[in-house]
Amino acid sequence: MIPRYSRPEMVAIWSPETKFRIWYEIEAHACDAQAALGVIPKESAEAVWKAKDVEFDVARIDEIEAVTKHDVIAFLTHLSEHIGSTEARFVHQGMTSSDVLDTTLNVQLVRAADILLADMDKLLAALKKRALEHKNTVRIGRSHGIHAEPTTMGLTFARFYAEMDRNKTRLERARDEVATGAISGAVGTFANIDPSVEEHVCAKMGLRPEPISTQVIPRDRHAMFFATLGVIASSIENVATEIRHMQRTEVLEGEEFFSPGQKGSSAMPHKRNPVLTENLTGLARLVRSAVVPALENVALWHERDISHSSVERGIGPDATVTLDFALNRLAGVVEKMVIYPDNMLANMNKFKGLVMSQRVLLALTQAGVSREDAYRLVQRNAMKVWEQGRDFKEELLADAEVTAALSPAEIEEKFDLGYHTKHVDTIFARVFGKD
Repeated sequence: MIPRYSRPEMVAIWSPETKFRIWYEIEAHACDAQAALGVIPKESAEAVWKAKDVEFDVARIDEIEAVTKHDVIAFLTHLSEHIGSTEARFVHQGMTSSDVLDTTLNVQLVRAADILLADMDKLLAALKKRALEHKNTVRIGRSHGIHAEPTTMGLTFARFYAEMDRNKTRLERARDEVATGAISGAVGTFANIDPSVEEHVCAKMGLRPEPISTQVIPRDRHAMFFATLGVIASSIENVATEIRHMQRTEVLEGEEFFSPGQKGSSAMPHKRNPVLTENLTGLARLVRSAVVPALENVALWHERDISHSSVERGIGPDATVTLDFALNRLAGVVEKMVIYPDNMLANMNKFKGLVMSQRVLLALTQAGVSREDAYRLVQRNAMKVWEQGRDFKEELLADAEVTAALSPAEIEEKFDLGYHTKHVDTIFARVFGKD
């Protein structure tokens, strides 16, 4: 997590100040619940809330931790400096450190997910707008990087929209799955704290009680969360890779917006490089790097160990901050992307009608020619286009075996571009709805 690839709102979720504020709220709400049960004096619970406007001193907490070698104890010691040791003795009654740490982590992940979901809405809106704008802008579809058959630029954006829409649903599920808290005490048995305390704290923090915790919340929940971030990152790379291809000099069907004063190369003034989408490809790798460690965190010893802790201190902020930045960057790229319809048509016609080969093949089989012979006839003429730069339609019209099965008018009809776009409306209705 570095400032270059960070946005303030997401960074703030992971700041020490935010973390300690959440710790404080958890402890204060727990005191309220304990007071309601008669475990601690009501006046003591009220005294804890006197620190609600306190700006916790991060440096002071770090100073205490340098001695205690325990972050939660350091925080509780600092809290007692504000509310007094008499009242502070009732804070953290029956709780263990993981009750605070795990519940806080999940609060942070839920808040991060809310920002990411808003980011996805922004990206989805940009993709939908460009899809509708270029719904019928014809371009060549490619398989293996080779010209295949005509499609439209709108369909390209629409499939990216559908993919990101699935990702949004995945993230909503991941958010829900990780939105649990645990205030269950050592090894999760509630031996020293009543389950109603957990219910109260979770309700106040926007979480659900974890059905069964040990001394930690089960890490399969977090593995699911980070795996979902990894899938979203891969989808970002999917879009970025297509744009990078489109911006290649030999293709130039679209490109990133090149702003006034922008420079593409320190050596070559003519360069306009796809720097943003290349950057997104790299950022996607960073987000995905969090997935395997999150999966490996699932297996912990017995009721708890801390092998997961150092991992989560890194991947929590790094993955969410990076993905937040990447989603916003991609939305901006899509919004401002320059499209070149004339270049799309020129590219498609580079091999003079060759992309209509399947229509001719199917027409020959419909006319009674065996599939093997039809394939041989079409490929024979197609190779002349590849190797000699011939015109595919003219070669077909000059081929006696082809014209024995198909009339010139039937051959001509097979080169109608509209044939390939006749179901675009159907596909758009499936993706965006009938309205």
